[in-house]
Amino acid sequence: MLAYVYEDKGKFSIKEREKPSIVNATDAIVRVTLSSICSSDIHIKHGAVPKAVKGVTVGHEMVGVVEEVGTEVKKVKVGDRVTVNVETFCGECYFCKKGFVNNCTDKHGGWALGCRINGGQAEYVRVPFAEQGLNKILDTVTDEEALFVGDVLATGYWATRISEIEDEDTVVIIGGGPTGICTLLCVMLKHPKKIILCETNEERVEFIKNQYPNVLVVNPKEIDVETFVKENSAHGGADKVLEIAGSSETFELAWKIARPNGIVTIVALYEEAQRLPLPQMYGKNLIFKTGGVDGCDCDEILKLIAEKKIDTTPLITHTFPLKEIEKAYDIFENRKEHVMKVAIRP
Repeated sequence: MLAYVYEDKGKFSIKEREKPSIVNATDAIVRVTLSSICSSDIHIKHGAVPKAVKGVTVGHEMVGVVEEVGTEVKKVKVGDRVTVNVETFCGECYFCKKGFVNNCTDKHGGWALGCRINGGQAEYVRVPFAEQGLNKILDTVTDEEALFVGDVLATGYWATRISEIEDEDTVVIIGGGPTGICTLLCVMLKHPKKIILCETNEERVEFIKNQYPNVLVVNPKEIDVETFVKENSAHGGADKVLEIAGSSETFELAWKIARPNGIVTIVALYEEAQRLPLPQMYGKNLIFKTGGVDGCDCDEILKLIAEKKIDTTPLITHTFPLKEIEKAYDIFENRKEHVMKVAIRP
């Protein structure tokens, strides 16, 4: 089968690999019908994910059809259409039972697929702990509608949940890329009083304005965001801030625009350490919540998609066959051709 492989820092390549097989009774083999490229894949390429294993097939956003199941897999059967969770989790350890599945203590727990074990930018993928990691797609939901359920949409849903958003809140989302927009869609379900989205890329700004006209969109390069947020909030700053962008500037902006006793949820994956200037922050009494995602809400997300309450299909701006994945990466990484998300069809 064809697979896209992490060779070394700065180098991915497409290779012919053996089709995976069942290793453990809790495994399933999924024939990938659609996958996608995530910014985390770009971080791997840049060597910014230390736990990524050289030689691994990358990719952790995918949907497909179950080809084979281990003897202990009961939730799905051969022929089922499924989403694949970005995280591998046993469901039995202390952290899994608490819903902190990203911290599963199994050796394959947490983000494994496409990072520490072979992922889904391939024709087939082996999914450990398939009972937890696969979620059935209803016949009324397309592959495109379900594509982001197991990762960026699960991230947005998780970030929204832990941010404790209330209907009188002013909520600020920093970053208008795919994860930011998935987060926006989930925040919108909470119906806060105001939503402000910060984004510097003009193409993304126009996309968000066109798709979500009730959202206040600001470009930090053109406007003083601190002043804007204060003018559009009741208590001198945002009640909740969700930082998706992942730079030192956006990290600083996140805590500066939060009101005293506000919640700052850090969703971004940073490529370098960030600094907390505690003397400057003293007295704001902020609550910081940090990721990665606990992707255990996928059945609920799929239900919302089936009910037409969430639609991420506008994000898919490009589709390529697997054999042209290098071109797809170039377009996605370098933000060419007004790209938002790229779908890969094996």
